Amino acid sequence: MNFSYCYFPRNTPIGHSRFMNLFGYFIQMDPRFDISHASGYTSNSQIARVITESWVKTNAFCPSCGNDKLTQFTNNSPVADFLCTSCESEYELKSKSGALSQRIVDGAYQSMIKRINAENNPHFFFLNYSSMNKTVLNFLVIPKHYFVDDIIEKRKPLSDIARRAGWIGCNILLNNIPSSGKIYFVQNGIFKTKKSVLDTWSKTAFLANQKKDNRGWAIEVMKVIDKIPTKDFSLSEIYKFEKYLKGKFPNNNWIKDKIRQQLQVLRDKGILEFKGSGKYKKI
Repeated sequence: MNFSYCYFPRNTPIGHSRFMNLFGYFIQMDPRFDISHASGYTSNSQIARVITESWVKTNAFCPSCGNDKLTQFTNNSPVADFLCTSCESEYELKSKSGALSQRIVDGAYQSMIKRINAENNPHFFFLNYSSMNKTVLNFLVIPKHYFVDDIIEKRKPLSDIARRAGWIGCNILLNNIPSSGKIYFVQNGIFKTKKSVLDTWSKTAFLANQKKDNRGWAIEVMKVIDKIPTKDFSLSEIYKFEKYLKGKFPNNNWIKDKIRQQLQVLRDKGILEFKGSGKYKKI
C-alpha cells in the first residue's frame, strides 16, 4: 500500500482504534491547502473559493460509486461545482473558516426550494477549515435525498433601503439532518476510511428511490432516533414523539403504525438492529 501524507491533529493522542481506523483502508488526503492556486487573487473570498475547490478536486472521491477523482465544473456553473464522470453524481461545495456551523448561509430561498425538489439537484459537500493553519478540519457530504423543505430556513427579506430590497435568502440547517445523512471524510481533523464513507452512503441510498412523502417519514423518524441519547431504545420511547410527528404529518391518522413501518425499513437497511420485544439498537 502506497502511503502519502498522514495528518494527526496537534496535541491529540493517537489510540490503537484510531490508528486502525486510519490505516484499515487509507484515504490519501492531505489536510493542507495548496495556496499557490490562489496566486494573483486579492479578494479573501476568491482566495478561499480557489483553495478549497482545489483541495476537493485533488483529494476527494465520489462517495456514491468510489471513483477516485471528481471533475470540476467551470466557474459560476449554475449546475454544481463537481461531477463524477463514472456515476454522473453532481456535488456543490460550501466552505467556511472557523467552527462548523449548524446554519449555513445560502442563496435565494425560492431558488433553493425549487432546486432541492428538482430531479437533478446536487449532493452537498461541506468543508470547514482553519484560516490560520490553512488546513481542513471537517469535510463531509450530505446526499441530496436528505434535503427536504424544512432543512431550508427562510431568512427575513432585505430592508427597503438595501440594494436588493425585499430579496429573501435562506439558510441550510444542518441540525435538521439526521446523523446518518452527515457522511464525514474528515471529522475534527481525523480521516475516515474510504470503506466507512462508502458503506455509510450505501446504507442510506434507499432514500433516493422513495417518494417524497415516504422519504420525509424516514428522515423524521431518524431525527427522532437521534434525540434518544442511548444506543439501545424501545418502541415506547419512540412513541413519545407521536405528537411531534403528527405535527409534521397532520393528514396521517395512523402515526404509531407509520413509526413501526419506518423502524422496519431502517432495520432492513442495516441502520437499526431489532433485538426483539420492541427493543432496537442503533448501528
